Amino acid sequence: MTTTLSTERLVLTPAGVDDFTEIAALWKKLDFTQFIMGRALSDEEVWFRLLRDLGHWTALGHGNWSIRLKHGGAYLGSVGVLNYRREMTPAFDAPELGWGVDPAYQGRGYAAEALTAALAWADRTLGAARTVCMIAPDNLPSLKLAARVGYRPYAETTYNDHLVRLFERPSIAA
Repeated sequence: MTTTLSTERLVLTPAGVDDFTEIAALWKKLDFTQFIMGRALSDEEVWFRLLRDLGHWTALGHGNWSIRLKHGGAYLGSVGVLNYRREMTPAFDAPELGWGVDPAYQGRGYAAEALTAALAWADRTLGAARTVCMIAPDNLPSLKLAARVGYRPYAETTYNDHLVRLFERPSIAA
């Protein structure tokens, strides 16, 4: 089962094969990838990420949504409710939220709007007491957004040889 979400300005649809060209273009932008991967991704790497997203929806009933403007349909990025089984200590023990918006669209509240919609869906649907996220310490826009929607730090760790901060947010429905 897949779910489409709609906000005042955005439509969030489960990531699909038709999104590949736009997703691949975004993952080539170093100003987008700097805090996520630290480098641009090849089309092959993006394809495998997209297949992971498709499988997420099939296996778990949630995953990454593609964020598009309601008017005009421009692709802005993604937001998702994830379970990547990340190998780190402490391990995530709750649904993970992740997000990323094209730098060309940052600073307009789109990420907050999409993340708020995804969190509301997760709170209503998953029955989890909390959600978690992971952010690079230098990613100030994401740190500010996480705080804005209610995430609070609970740990600092290393993931893929990079220092990251872990955050948690209690479910509104809990």
